[in-house]
This record gives sequence, C-alpha cells and structure tokens, in this order.
Amino acid sequence: MRIENYADFVAALMDIGFSMATTNSDNIIALCAYDYQFDAAASHYASVGENIRWHTGDPQTDPWEWRMRVLNERDDIAYAKLFFKKGGYITREWYPYFLAARRGGMDFDDEYADGAISHYAKRIYEAIRANGALPIHRLKPLIGFSREDQSKFARGLVELQMKMYITTCGSQQKLTKMGEEYGWSSNVFCTTEEFFADAVFERANEIGETEAAERITERILRFNPNADQKKIVKFIVG
Repeated sequence: MRIENYADFVAALMDIGFSMATTNSDNIIALCAYDYQFDAAASHYASVGENIRWHTGDPQTDPWEWRMRVLNERDDIAYAKLFFKKGGYITREWYPYFLAARRGGMDFDDEYADGAISHYAKRIYEAIRANGALPIHRLKPLIGFSREDQSKFARGLVELQMKMYITTCGSQQKLTKMGEEYGWSSNVFCTTEEFFADAVFERANEIGETEAAERITERILRFNPNADQKKIVKFIVG
C-alpha cells in the first residue's frame, strides 16, 4: 500500500489497528513518522509518497493535521500519547486489547489506592471526570497548578494518557470576553469512557491480560517481524 494522502493513511491505520504517530525510533509500527519517507518497519506493507510533508498545514498531506482530523471526522480512532510517552493511534477494534493489557480489569480508583497513579494525575483526572471534556487552558486554572508545577502537570497528563484513562478529543482556542478566538489551539481531553461507547470497555473486561498481550504481539510481528521483544512489551503495557 502507498500512502499519498489522509484517506490512504486512514485506510492503512484501520487495517493495521494501531500506529505510532511521529517517530519510529523504537522500531515498532509507524505509518508516517517524521524521520523517513519509507517505513522500514512495515516496508512490505506501506510506502510513503514524496508529497507527504509534516507541518505544511495541508489537511490532505500533512500528518500533523491528521491527528485532529481523525478526532473531528471519525468516532472509531483514538489519538493520544499512547506509546513510549509519544503520540499514537489505536482503532476502536484494537482499543479493548490495549485496555485489557494496561488496566488488567482495574479501574482508576483501584489503581490510585494501589499507588499506581500519582497524586498530580489524580487531580487532573478528577477535574476531567467531574467537568467533562476540557482544553488545557481551562484545565490548568481549574486544578490550580502553579508555574512551579508545570512539569508535574505535563507528566500527569502523559501518565493518564498512557494508562488510557484520558484521551485527546479535539482542540480549542481561547476566547476573549467578546467570544472571539485568539492564540494557539489547546488540546482538549476527556475520559476514555466518554470518548468510546460502553461496548469497548465491556469487551476489554472479557479479555485477559495474557490474551491481550499475545494478540497485540502477533499483530506487531505480522507487520514487523524484526521488532525487539522488550520494546514490544513496553509498547503494549505502556
């Protein structure tokens, strides 16, 4: 398959089921990484056309624009910092397997009680859970993070995305008192339960951790037979 535009990318992603978004330095699966025009890890599956260029603003050929396009135009693809603390995509079909592998049947409160989630992440999650989808520029003052806490806030956001408790659900600009947009857009976050229907989580509860890991591993090796086993494990469990 040759990826020449957004439609080609979506078709490839829906076929494979998941992909890193911006880099393939960990040599797993990345359909349109920053640093190559031909995906060595999936070389027998997809090549990338020369017209694919990052940060041009073209919604057809700029992979940076595709992050928000899939969220705005579809309901079956999630985008967030999902792999190696970097951006990635998972389709609705494969989302339950990653949920099963990473949550192991536990919920947020269980994991926090076990010490598996930081206090800063808990403050962020509770604000989103109580208020619904929030852009970062509204989330920060709502929680009350100071400038000195910026790094902890950033780490908490990544932690929650990697554990698949929150996910990106769009972008939003700040508004003046007159209701006019200004400045750069901020990512909007919601809980994963708000993003996907109950059926996704019901399916995850039916899948054991071992089964989930095995299915994802088989999928990776189908498209990248030379993937490193240790990196595969880290890719799966976060």
